[in-house]
Amino acid sequence: MKKLRIGVAGLRRGSGFAKLVSSRPDCRLVAVCDRNIDRAREVAGMVQVEPYDDYDRFCQQEMDAVIIVTPPSTHFECTIKAMEAGNHVLCEIPAVVSVEEAEVLVKKVKASGLIYMAAENVCYFPIIQEMHRRVQEGQIGNVILAEGEYIHDCRQIMLNRDDGLGGGMENIPSWRAHFDPIQYSTHELGPFLMIMEDRIVSVSCMESTNRDDLEPGTLQIQSAVFQTAAGRVIRELTSFKIVREPPHHFYCLYGTRGSMETDRYHGETNLKLYVKSQNVQNQMTDIPVSPIHQGLPPEALAGGHGTSEFIMVNDFVQAIKDGKSPLLDLSMAIRMTLPGIYAAKSARQGGERIVIPDLLKS
Repeated sequence: MKKLRIGVAGLRRGSGFAKLVSSRPDCRLVAVCDRNIDRAREVAGMVQVEPYDDYDRFCQQEMDAVIIVTPPSTHFECTIKAMEAGNHVLCEIPAVVSVEEAEVLVKKVKASGLIYMAAENVCYFPIIQEMHRRVQEGQIGNVILAEGEYIHDCRQIMLNRDDGLGGGMENIPSWRAHFDPIQYSTHELGPFLMIMEDRIVSVSCMESTNRDDLEPGTLQIQSAVFQTAAGRVIRELTSFKIVREPPHHFYCLYGTRGSMETDRYHGETNLKLYVKSQNVQNQMTDIPVSPIHQGLPPEALAGGHGTSEFIMVNDFVQAIKDGKSPLLDLSMAIRMTLPGIYAAKSARQGGERIVIPDLLKS
């Protein structure tokens, strides 16, 4: 069978994807791209492919698919250019940074006939898959409330790194410095919407602004309450500038028969479960969960977050081979991205409740 020809753009985090692709017998990594040509050459040397620092030239190469791992503000443009060149796309999250971009992306992807997939790796974390399985089995009944947190003190990387890898933009604010934290809530909303098979229809969001040790324009923390089409509530808290270690993702699901949540200190290795009919002592049961998928080759760890990227890339490749939509298709990408955009708008309007349109209606 002919190997899929794949290119990777954005080589800080993307270097792991380049290694994953080059290790697959059914794929051939043909090109890598980064605005820092030295970085591109370094990664290209490791995987024996052609380096580029010009994305337009990169897209002119003979490829079947492109993996986009660039800063969020470039995701839309990079996706459109890749698809216009006839490539399937696996794009990092969020898919877009504005409603206008979302509207165009929906039209372009639908018209292209190509595979578009959101690279939301958290949906592939073993502990999220374990929660998904238990919900599907009905262990906690119908989910009525979800709570999520992404707390990560990223102040040390709010400036581009002064190590030659900043793409010629060292020591000026990186994309994280002025990006609304709540727009990065796909790490929680993606898993929740996947598990509940639901979509968000409205949001109210607030932000804390009372610190005086942050430069103007930066945001410390944002917290949103979302309503879903099925009447569920999702509470989400996101911050990149809060004093807390270690960083963590937190997921909690409340159902009609029980509840389950991850551990704030061992979030990827310990699940807590309470089922009314089983926990007679009214205590949660600790369920150990391996942070990596079992039975995979050593190279499966190259993605950077356990084996989640390996499984995710596998789904992308398989979707292309089968000509079928992947789990995290355009619909999921928009449904996990758009609420964060409207949440940021709500925060700027003092927490006003905003209705979120369904851009996927034909």
